[in-house]
This record gives sequence, C-alpha cells and structure tokens, in this order.
Amino acid sequence: MPYIRRFYGKTIVIKYGGNAMTDEKLKEDFAKDVVMLKLVGLNPVVVHGGGPQINDLLARVGKQGEFIQGMRVTDRETMDVVEMVLGGQVNKEIVSLINQHGGKAVGLTGKDGHFIRAHKLLLKGDNPDEQIDIGHVGEIEHIDPSLVSLLDSQDFIPVIAPIGVGSEGEAYNINADLVAGKLAETLKAEKLILMTNTPGVLDKQGKLLTGLTAAQVDGLFADGTIHGGMLPKISSALDAAKNGVNSVHIIDGRVAHALLLEILTDAGVGTMIRAQ
Repeated sequence: MPYIRRFYGKTIVIKYGGNAMTDEKLKEDFAKDVVMLKLVGLNPVVVHGGGPQINDLLARVGKQGEFIQGMRVTDRETMDVVEMVLGGQVNKEIVSLINQHGGKAVGLTGKDGHFIRAHKLLLKGDNPDEQIDIGHVGEIEHIDPSLVSLLDSQDFIPVIAPIGVGSEGEAYNINADLVAGKLAETLKAEKLILMTNTPGVLDKQGKLLTGLTAAQVDGLFADGTIHGGMLPKISSALDAAKNGVNSVHIIDGRVAHALLLEILTDAGVGTMIRAQ
C-alpha cells in the first residue's frame, strides 16, 4: 500500500526482454504484473526487445546474427526480419497477453505517427577517426511523447517495438534499452526498469551490486567491469538517471513477478541506479 500511494499516477517505463519473453510461465506473470500496475493507478509503458526471436528467424533464412559493441549488425535483409519480428510477431503477442489478462494494450512502433525519429548510428572504432557502419541501426534524434501520453490518459497500455524512422521514411533498428531509456527521460518517468537475464549489475567477483550512483557506474565502465552486451543497457540506465528519471532498476526477469517485487515491495530483485 505505501508504494501504491507513492507511485500513484506516475509513469513506469519497462524494458521487457530476456527469459521473461521466452518462458511461457514468465510471460504470463509479466502480463499479469503490467495489468496489476495499471489497475492500482500507475502508468506502465512497455518497450520490448526480441533478440532470440530475430535470431531464430535469421537462422531459418540461413543468416547468422552478428554483433559489434553489443549492437546488431543490420543489413537490408536483416532489417526486414527485424521489422517482421519486432513490429509483428513479438509486439502482437505481448499486446494479446496483456489484453487476455484484463488490460487494454496497444502495439506501436516508432514509425506510428513518426514518434521516434532517428538517423544512422555510426560506432566509434579503435582509432579516433574510425567510424563503423553497422547498417540500418539507428540513433535516436527525438521522441514525441504526445502519442504515448494520449494512450496513457485513456487507460491504454502502450507496447512499443524499438523501430525508428528516418527523414526519408526509412526504418531503423534501435537497441531496445536505448529506446526505453530515452522514452523514460522524455516522459519524465518515475522509474525505468530494465528486465534482463542476470541478477543485476555484478562486480568482478560476480557479487550483486544492489545500489549504485552515477559516479560509481562511470567507474565500472572505466575499469571494464561493465562490458559486452551490458554496455548499451547500463549506458541507457546511466543517461536516464542523469537526465531526470528518479531511479533506474536492472532486474532479473527470470524471477517470477520480478516487476511487482521491485516496484511494490521492500525486497527488490536487482540493482538500483540513482544520479547521486
């Protein structure tokens, strides 16, 4: 009850991914948790990934997924697969599950109303002047919050696939953690929650770090503790914490009802990051 009172009417942006998206029981738990949050007066906004599903479809068409600095290399054919999986299969399944459990979910991609504007992302190479082109991968220019805010105000639950749109109408694959983080900043969310397949942020000995400040996270980047696929996730979390989101939580999506445990109980099931 104290947590419901504290967060009533507040926006919670949830990045949904990992085992919670592929295990049938955890999928049901997630849908129930999102509906519960809406019923008690919070405004959940879901941003989802779909890496395993994209890999499965790529394998069926004879392609191997490739990653550089935690980002998927996305040629034209891969982009077609990404749109098919994220904007179609995965998005529709999440919307359907939430609706089956009494919610009113609406599926979106950033192309709807062009609400996620993007341009091509170029990664930094080893040399200062080197830039790496990884195809149809986008960097967010601007998010227009009006569409999501309108849905929230009418008691709908937005479910967003991380596909942006360029100035010529071209589609861009954007890392879901980055979309969730930037959306949380834009919506002035109370919390950003990133669901993953780890207990949270771990130190070099594998011990869970339950609470971190932005300065401590910077230190973990500098000494290499945070690396690989966690880089975009924690970078997004750090930016959100520095830019007005009250708290960011990296939680273990393999734990049943992890979402409710993190938001509405003292227990917590991951790492919380705050600006200070």
